[in-house]
Amino acid sequence: MTHESRKPVSDKALFDTLHKVFGFHSFRPNQENIVRAILDGRDVFAVMPTGGGKSLCYQLPAVLLSGTCVVISPLIALMKDQVDGARANGIRAAYLNSSLSPEEQTAVQQELLSDSLDLLYVAPERFRLEHFQKLLGEVNISMAVVDEAHCISEWGHDFRPDYLSLSALVHLFPEVPVAAFTATATLKVQQDILHKLSLRNPLLVRASFDRSNLFYDIRFKENTNTQLVSILKSNPGKAGIIYRTSRKSVNETAALLKTKGFRALPYHAGLSDEERRRNQEAFIRDEADIIVATIAFGMGIDKSNIRFVIHADLPKSIESYYQETGRAGRDGEPARCTLLFSQSDIPKVRFFIDTIVDETERAKALATLQKVISFASTSVCRRKTLLDYFDETYPHDNCKSCDICLGTREVVDSTVEAQMLLSAIARTEERFGATHIVDIVTGSRNKKILDFGHDRLKTYGVGKGRSKKFWRQLIDELLAQKVIAKSEGLYPALYLLEKAVPVLKGEKKLEIVRVQEPKKTKTSKAEEEGSCDHNLFDLLRSLRKEIADEQNIPPYIVFSDRSLRDMATVYPVTGEAMLSVSGVGEVKLERYGRRFLQLIGRYREEHPESASAHEKQSSP
Repeated sequence: MTHESRKPVSDKALFDTLHKVFGFHSFRPNQENIVRAILDGRDVFAVMPTGGGKSLCYQLPAVLLSGTCVVISPLIALMKDQVDGARANGIRAAYLNSSLSPEEQTAVQQELLSDSLDLLYVAPERFRLEHFQKLLGEVNISMAVVDEAHCISEWGHDFRPDYLSLSALVHLFPEVPVAAFTATATLKVQQDILHKLSLRNPLLVRASFDRSNLFYDIRFKENTNTQLVSILKSNPGKAGIIYRTSRKSVNETAALLKTKGFRALPYHAGLSDEERRRNQEAFIRDEADIIVATIAFGMGIDKSNIRFVIHADLPKSIESYYQETGRAGRDGEPARCTLLFSQSDIPKVRFFIDTIVDETERAKALATLQKVISFASTSVCRRKTLLDYFDETYPHDNCKSCDICLGTREVVDSTVEAQMLLSAIARTEERFGATHIVDIVTGSRNKKILDFGHDRLKTYGVGKGRSKKFWRQLIDELLAQKVIAKSEGLYPALYLLEKAVPVLKGEKKLEIVRVQEPKKTKTSKAEEEGSCDHNLFDLLRSLRKEIADEQNIPPYIVFSDRSLRDMATVYPVTGEAMLSVSGVGEVKLERYGRRFLQLIGRYREEHPESASAHEKQSSP
């Protein structure tokens, strides 16, 4: 394996490249330290949240260093978009995977051998092949990158056996830096990754897991379809992902949303490869607004302008939730993450966990589930709870970007109402589920109530002054406070625990924290959009889509929403002014700038008052 001697890179060359190639005037937190370490030939391990700009950390050195940077990534579906994005900035990039024909693979290998590539993306399955490693031995390699590094850890949430072959990296590349990146890793997973990769005195970067542009919102799950339609109506034309647990629920939700007029498509492992590819492509290219998906969807998505993520069912772990919500707002713009949660979801998850034969794995799955339930049930700031999981302390009392912090919290004495429920459970001999107990206290006249004679119980109808939603939420609270529990199986019955006795006897109060939804007039920190001219923004989006279709690339590769919003705020009319816009480098200015400048110029002429007002509003 050849390697040319490393030459120092000046500060001027570093910042010139950052601006001219990537269109940025400054680094985001941690980026500069990582880039400089790599340029100095040092190994790096970095935990950086999605949207933190990790790709720049290796693409910038790849441009500055002599030779080819090899990026090992499990995301075959994403490689083309990553390469298209790099090429849009003028970087010589290619990928080598099974989606290419033999002729195309040969052409890429020739580019590699002729030192014509700055970046080469490959999957771990290809990297471990002996003939591929032999090929690399004939190439000038500048650095090696392990993306999604948590895949090498058996303690991680997405372990992949093929990643274990990457333990040979430091031996195969003894003279060049090896950099590993991941968006999600607890300290335990981090130590496991470092051990398996055997990095040599690496620079360790553990960036904050705080995604300040995301708003976290957890709502009581009542009528899923009605709730989803309501949320989507408040996000017209915006791109989003809805996660469901099963293929059946994905298909049903996607079909329902289509009948309601939403541009929604399904995505799950049960669809043909062609249909999955087609649906993902439509979403990436802004031809569909919503993807309804199982967790099979997401790792292959680099779409930067996803404005919301909805979990209509419980996520499988906190790591999964963090990574899945992290697909929103990758461009740094505001985005909303909503989880619909009810204790009635838990038995469905428990049913599958109970089928796990290995006792250790089953216990691990149960512990993981309990952490998700605790997160969804807590009345503490969502951001604080999430960061605590990743061993990070949130320094503020109020994040101003979650339902808890923006809602009004009050402690309510619900002892009398709790006694009504507990009495109904006891009087029906702990044989019935939550729906039936609620029907008793609200005085339902359904057939099941009448057949069992439960309309003659002392507790029948005592709570009819309250809604069924109120009683379901109170049952959730009793479960969370371990006053009652549910039996195992698909049809769980409620039963009393030890804590129920003093509550029933009136010897102990039952208090709950009620959080009222934030008022519509309140705007969270994560939802402020500045002085952007939304009419111009929409026109710029249309032009972006037109150019993307002409070049057969996703729209966000032309310019991100962030770049368009900047244009719709500062109204650039010269090339120099356009270069001041975030994400506009010299290559993009040359390729796309003229058409965007022409549109902005026409808009200014047609709407002089609007342009003048926005410029005054955005000026210091």
